[in-house]
Amino acid sequence: MSKPARPRSSSEAVRRVLAAVVFIPLFYLLVHDLGPIAFWGLVAVSGMLAVGEFYRLHVGQATWPWWGWVGVAATALLLSSAQWPSLVSNRAVLLSTVVAALCLPLLSTKPLRDAFMDGLALVMGVLYIGLMLGYLLLIRGLPDGALLIFFVVVVTWAGDTGAYLAGKSLGRHALAPVISPKKTYEGLAGGCLLACILALVARGWFLPAFSLWDCLILGLLLTMAGLIGDLTESAIKRSAGFKDSGSLIPGHGGMLDRLDSLLFTAPAFYYYVTITNHV
Repeated sequence: MSKPARPRSSSEAVRRVLAAVVFIPLFYLLVHDLGPIAFWGLVAVSGMLAVGEFYRLHVGQATWPWWGWVGVAATALLLSSAQWPSLVSNRAVLLSTVVAALCLPLLSTKPLRDAFMDGLALVMGVLYIGLMLGYLLLIRGLPDGALLIFFVVVVTWAGDTGAYLAGKSLGRHALAPVISPKKTYEGLAGGCLLACILALVARGWFLPAFSLWDCLILGLLLTMAGLIGDLTESAIKRSAGFKDSGSLIPGHGGMLDRLDSLLFTAPAFYYYVTITNHV
């Protein structure tokens, strides 16, 4: 029997607002006031939760795998290598992860093919989340890193929000019907527009070193990168038969659901500002 749609959507909206009211001041405090170590703690905890959700998508309803803890630890170490490269070697972390994955068939009671698939999931989770999320730490380590973090987060959020609002009200032409039927070209255009506007607002507010062209380019670049991140996670969830990666954040799903766009916008932003000598 179907349930009324309005109460459910209204309740979800309230949960989203409450989660934002709690998270936004905390995020500002950790990024701006408490320094890089506190920000590393935020990124590390978020990354470990997200990679745990990724492994849960892989195993489905099966028991949490022991090798999942290997991936969680490797993700934490890989993020530590971005913060303290002289103390933790990212190559050693990646090598250890690959060796652990290759040894899985020797230690697993599963059929050989399934054990190898577990090993691939182990490595993929560390690369997908640990490697890509580490770019937030690299951005934070740049001159004016806290302001750059605010910029990339605000513009990423604007791209996601603009795409959602424009797609919901104007969407007609499906962008990726197999992976995410609700994504539309109209939504993409709305995301690009709002991202460019918020990039210009951020420039006038706290990043005057960026030119007008920088803001327009970054608005488009981060919206496209965020879309790829969103579609990537949607493909992973759809292939696993899940709607959300988890239920950690009320009204927002799991941690991976919140990070999917940033996993791609952070590297894109980092390479843009370093290649164009904005730092």
